[in-house]
Amino acid sequence: MKGLKAMDLDRYIRNIPDFPKPGIQFKDITPLLKDKEAYRYAIDSLTALFRECRPDAIVGIEARGYIIGAPVAYILGCGFVPVRKQGKLPAKTISSTYELEYGYATLDIHVDAIQEGEKIVIIDDLLATGGTTAAVIELVEKLGGEIAGIGYIVELEFLRGRSKIPSYPVHSLIQF
Repeated sequence: MKGLKAMDLDRYIRNIPDFPKPGIQFKDITPLLKDKEAYRYAIDSLTALFRECRPDAIVGIEARGYIIGAPVAYILGCGFVPVRKQGKLPAKTISSTYELEYGYATLDIHVDAIQEGEKIVIIDDLLATGGTTAAVIELVEKLGGEIAGIGYIVELEFLRGRSKIPSYPVHSLIQF
């Protein structure tokens, strides 16, 4: 990234075998979040990726997308919109249900969170199969938002998550 001193973020990702179920190798970003330099570098790197598209809002996906997306929104001087698990937002919402490798999940967004034509950047911690992000894209577009970009700290390339969101500019800081 222009103006940023390169940092090897891979070493701040912890592998947790058999979580949340046997056979899954969980990529834990909490060591990265705990390290002030690695966390700052990750936030600054994502911010640099989306500065030129001048988003109206960052949409963060519950829960780690909040930890990453909110500071990016703050630095870019734009709004932050939370997407939450079903039933957790207090005002009127719309929903999108998507398939997980072990069932289904539903996400909600407030109906007044995004206005027609607003440029939106979606941020989450990790891209795996792409199902969660595809559901969020559906919500944003139902409200009239235009996806300007999607960002992650980690991407699990072998799961081919980009194949579910091929029409959008996707950026990740670390690929496994």
